[in-house]
This record gives sequence, structure tokens and C-alpha cells, in this order.
Amino acid sequence: MTRVLSSVFSRAMPVFALLFALTLSGCGYNTIQTTDEQVKAAWAEVLNQYQRRADLVPNLVNVVKAEANFEQETLTQVVEARAKATSIQATPELINDPEAFNRFQQAQGELKGALSRLLLVTENYPNLKANQGFRDLQAQLEGTENRITVARNRYIQSVQEYNITVRSFPNNLTAMAMGYAVKPSFTVENEAAISKPPTVDFGTK
Repeated sequence: MTRVLSSVFSRAMPVFALLFALTLSGCGYNTIQTTDEQVKAAWAEVLNQYQRRADLVPNLVNVVKAEANFEQETLTQVVEARAKATSIQATPELINDPEAFNRFQQAQGELKGALSRLLLVTENYPNLKANQGFRDLQAQLEGTENRITVARNRYIQSVQEYNITVRSFPNNLTAMAMGYAVKPSFTVENEAAISKPPTVDFGTK
């Protein structure tokens, strides 16, 4: 009898597995997995572009420091903002923690603000503006800011698609059972600004 039951159970296992897979598919499991992976990929690209910007800062600071009597307070703010931004460990889990995500976003915003102030101050130093190395770094920074905007837009879109998926019935039941929660996204004061890269005026004619 035991052998018979075992044989029946063994034969039924593939059927159960198929039914289970179909149930998960019908409840949005595969869609949740796909959109979650898209968010991770988009986030990785955001981090890549933020790192590119952080890597440009030391070279930019060194070139500016060579200018006599340049405002040290402005340089210090840039250095400190970079240190703060890079001190936050940007792990994949960060996008599942709204508070940590906001701290990271704020630190990156402070670095961008410090760089903007630095470039504004350089308007008062004609020799620095005429420096080819400085102009090259400005161009690289402008390109990086544009890449950051594009990467952030893609992340926002990916998170939007993911969040809609995990909130929609019956996907929300699967998401709840599997531990998939909504993810935080970037915020901007002017939502229209998301649709276009920022204009960076480095004062080079």
C-alpha cells in the first residue's frame, strides 16, 4: 500500500508543480520578478553615474585650488559634500528602505548644490575659466549631470511600473506573501523638470 501511494504521489508531483507555477503566474509572480529586476538594473545605472560625478570632484577641486586666492570656503563645502555623499553605502537594499533612500538622495543633492556654487564662483576668475583643463572638467561634469538625469528618469519609470504591479489585485496578494513592498522613488520640487536634463551654464563662451 505504501509503495502504491508513493508511486501515485511521485506521478502527481509534476502536475502539482505545474499547477503551482500556473498559480504563481496568474497571481503576477513573474511580473513582479521582472519589474523588480528592472528596478535593480535602473538603480545600478543611477549609482554608476553618481560615482562618475564623485570621481570628477577631486580633479576639479585640484584645478581650482591652483587658482590664487580662490574662495576656500566654497572648496571646503564641495569636499565635505562629496565625503558625505560617498560615505553612504549604496547597497541594493537601499532602494527598499525609504529613510535610507531619502538620506542618500539628500546627500547627492547637497553635492550637486555645492558643485553649482563652485562653478558660479569661478565666474569671478577669468584665468581659471581660460584653463583648458578646467574647461574639460566642466564639459565632463555637464555630460555627467545629463547622464544622471537620464538614469534617474529610467529609475523613476521602473519604480512606477513595479509599484503599480505590487499594488494591483491579485498581484498585491502575491507581493504580500513573498515580501515585496513598494519602493521609494526620487522626488523633485518641480515634476516638469524630470522630463528634461538640467541646463548647466559653466560660463565658457
